[in-house]
Amino acid sequence: MIALTGIDKTFGDNHVLKSVSVAVPEGGVTALIGPSGSGKSTLLRCVNLLEIPQAGEVRIDDVKVTFAPGTRVERQQVQALRRKTGMVFQNFQLFPHLTAIENVMEGLLVVLKWPREKAHARALELLDKVGMREKADAWPSSLSGGQQQRVAIARALAPAPKVLLCDEPTSALDPQLAGEVVEVLAQLAREGTTMLMATHDLRLAASIASNVVFLQDGEVVEAGPAADVFGAPRDPRTQRFISSLTAQATLS
Repeated sequence: MIALTGIDKTFGDNHVLKSVSVAVPEGGVTALIGPSGSGKSTLLRCVNLLEIPQAGEVRIDDVKVTFAPGTRVERQQVQALRRKTGMVFQNFQLFPHLTAIENVMEGLLVVLKWPREKAHARALELLDKVGMREKADAWPSSLSGGQQQRVAIARALAPAPKVLLCDEPTSALDPQLAGEVVEVLAQLAREGTTMLMATHDLRLAASIASNVVFLQDGEVVEAGPAADVFGAPRDPRTQRFISSLTAQATLS
């Protein structure tokens, strides 16, 4: 479904991603884990070109974009790639002047030019899916963080993307509210939604990820089935990181 090949990304003198290659299978959940500053969120944002790599290739389904120094990425290429993705942000990023259902409808109306009645029906269907139908007419400011994130997930799913990208979807939430979001994402995983997520949340990654990629200092240290990476990591750096996450989870 997704193939990232040789992705390089720098910010000034900071070499954030160093020839990173990751494959995301269709119908599976791939978790990007690693310490802060490892490059996982930047890699995620390279998938839908919120960040433009300096080198490498991104392929989603039948759309492929290649990057090279001095080469300009055309607007049509960016749009084609973004149509394949839905994005769930760490801090929800709902439009405060729109109700929950209007947030979900917005992209369908503005970008895809759907008729309002069709967009409304799709939005209601998705709010029901994430347990937020009764809050359809609520303003974001009246919703808890967990509720806002569930609306954000519904919004990301609205155009039926090929892959759902999740950037630290539970890190802004306390454990109880994070549990609501984990439950929704777990249900999507059971339904075969293809997901790529950057996360520090061991419970989230361990409960729904089929594959795990451990990044450190902008490089892939270890990758494989979640049961192997979490249960018997091979690289000492992965072992130390998993141990630290496990200790944090136990304390919380």
